[in-house]
Amino acid sequence: MKNRYLRVITILSFLAVLIIQLLWLSNTYILIKEDIYRDVNRVLYQSVENEALERLKKTPIGTRIESKNISDGVSQILILEEGLYNLGYSISLESVDSIAHNLLKECYYIESDFVVNLIDTKTDKIIKSSNHYDDIKSWANIKSEIVFIRADFSQGIQIIMLNPYKLVFERMAILLIATICMLTLAIYGLFYQIRIIMKQRKITQLKEDYTYAMVHNMKTPLSSMMVCMELLYMSKNILSDLEEKSLKTLKINIDNLYSLINMILNLFKLENNKLEMNKERILLNPMINELIEKYKVQAVKPISFITELKVDEIFGDKEFIKEAISNLIDNSIKYSMESVEIRITSLMQDDRNIIKVWDNGIGIPLNEQFIIFKKFERASAMKRTCEGGPAGFGLGLNYVYEVICAHGGEVKVSSVKGKYSEFSIYLPIK
Repeated sequence: MKNRYLRVITILSFLAVLIIQLLWLSNTYILIKEDIYRDVNRVLYQSVENEALERLKKTPIGTRIESKNISDGVSQILILEEGLYNLGYSISLESVDSIAHNLLKECYYIESDFVVNLIDTKTDKIIKSSNHYDDIKSWANIKSEIVFIRADFSQGIQIIMLNPYKLVFERMAILLIATICMLTLAIYGLFYQIRIIMKQRKITQLKEDYTYAMVHNMKTPLSSMMVCMELLYMSKNILSDLEEKSLKTLKINIDNLYSLINMILNLFKLENNKLEMNKERILLNPMINELIEKYKVQAVKPISFITELKVDEIFGDKEFIKEAISNLIDNSIKYSMESVEIRITSLMQDDRNIIKVWDNGIGIPLNEQFIIFKKFERASAMKRTCEGGPAGFGLGLNYVYEVICAHGGEVKVSSVKGKYSEFSIYLPIK
């Protein structure tokens, strides 16, 4: 399941990078086309003006260009074109084409096929062209603005740049090369990272499998020890007080070790979704009383339990829920002062059953509360161990978290350092 999510995230990340690059290239392509469009407009206006000046030189000396019937505010080129036309000197599209070709090449470094058209602006039809091309109406062509050459704006000159892809991509060459190199490196880095992650995951899985097998094999000799311990315990009437006390301590430690091994094995199964829950209705009061009696017997410090069970029936796997609550009680005893007060309450809220375990222990600092449910993590573990506090592996709260999550619930903590800690288990009613 995790591998599938990793592949999905990887593919989505790659697609995101690819889309961003395509958008960047697309925007660059549009900007370059707009630059070419502006250059072509400048060249067209200058070409029409230069061609008009060439025709003006051919008129007799002293010829006057009249500007009758021309409204104020029009361009000088329009006045010149209208005057020359009235004198019989019509515009030459071939000359405009030649001038435009030279200007594009020398001033703007543009070498691309184009055509100069005389346009009837009323009907938007081409009256005449400087050259003939079959793909003149292609959507990819760049059409310049129309430079009007008649006073009534009925005719104008327009340049159409034909298929300027080559020109655009030449200007984008460095960007395209950089993009290809970057995408290649990104793809290589992405898949190399995935390869490393997959290899690390395999190594981790091998370690977990080895640990699981090793811990599982420890159960056999431990079970034999427990059987022998039971036989010895049955004959305790022939033992001295010291031997009986030592035997009791040994039995408690063996039971704790056996519980720890079971907890580790169950954690492996929970993390890999291989553990099946036998959910049923559980009477809470007898289970809590059994745990209270257990810890009172084992206690090495004064312990007082207060229970307030407003909800006496919950739904879940009895053994796992019992072990989860047991871990919370065990932590309350471990992380407390000379004496400890533990309050166990249950209630119903928002269609959920809540079990709370409160203690007056040393508490958990606020900045450490977010890590306590992680595997092999323990709040201030190193500091407490160095100060002579209880040592541990950080499995107890992780076990509680995994068990409750497997039941579809959640675990929350509320604590003030030096005052109290309260763990709340939220379980669905059904």
